[in-house]
Amino acid sequence: MPLSTKTIRTYLLLLLFLGLRAFGNLSLAWGTKHLPERLAADPLVYLRSMLDPGIALGIGMLIVALLVRLALLSVADLSFVLPMTATGYVLAALLGRFFLQEAVSPGRWLAVALIFGGAALVSSTPQSTTGQREGAK
Repeated sequence: MPLSTKTIRTYLLLLLFLGLRAFGNLSLAWGTKHLPERLAADPLVYLRSMLDPGIALGIGMLIVALLVRLALLSVADLSFVLPMTATGYVLAALLGRFFLQEAVSPGRWLAVALIFGGAALVSSTPQSTTGQREGAK
């Protein structure tokens, strides 16, 4: 059975969102770890930190990710989108481990596996039930 255009669009938006959010957060984490001063209560430190290229890139990617998420919510149900976007936590753990050399405990890997399993279950359900309810009237 061929995939519908809506299904393809939904999964492309989902992949784009996941990539932007994961790499945006990675860029923010990398940038803040390389700042000369610690972020604290002083708002000027935060404003100055936004001029760091890594942090600015991360902020930009996260803004675009938010816009992509809006588009994703326009084609799929919230009950589908939120669990599927939770797979971003899987990417975050992998990126933190391999790019930032963070230690990820076995408990965290177990949590990542549970999130991935939940997303796999959600992916086997219809992405949008709104059209199905309207058609049943």
